Amino acid sequence: MVTRKQTQAAKRNIKKAQSRWKTLGVSHREHAASQPEGRGRKKPGTTGRGNYYHVEVRPKAEFTTFRTQDVGEQGHLQRVAGKRPSGSWSTATWLINKEDAHVAGGKLVPDAKDAKDLLKKLGSQPVHVSGDRFKAKDRPNVPERAKPTSAQTRARRENIKKAQAARHSKT
Repeated sequence: MVTRKQTQAAKRNIKKAQSRWKTLGVSHREHAASQPEGRGRKKPGTTGRGNYYHVEVRPKAEFTTFRTQDVGEQGHLQRVAGKRPSGSWSTATWLINKEDAHVAGGKLVPDAKDAKDLLKKLGSQPVHVSGDRFKAKDRPNVPERAKPTSAQTRARRENIKKAQAARHSKT
């Protein structure tokens, strides 16, 4: 049973703490993290109950802003792009729908073609971290002296053919 004196002391302590937070300029996030129970919200992908597997290719600390883009069919494969302080954009994380892949023996196994293509393009096999989170290296960096690659040449040729066909269909 809490006495009236204890309740009044607790109220005084709360008011003191609130005034101290205001003078120090403590943000809501810092305040929540400083509580004995810690953050009230779990990070996405840590519980294992979400709709996507998260494959991190670059650490979040490199970026200031994030934007999610659907790749291919809507809601299946998503790219989380991050903006660096310099202003350049790069892939931070890939989100793979749980319908398109599954985990077997601690490894991410693709079930759909898009997921299979993505995992093949990554620079390494995704390694399980926790929950639905995986880590992998981004696709390998191709040096300028090795460009254009055969894939780039092929894609350019296809794009030229598409443009020519579009021009011919208009006339």
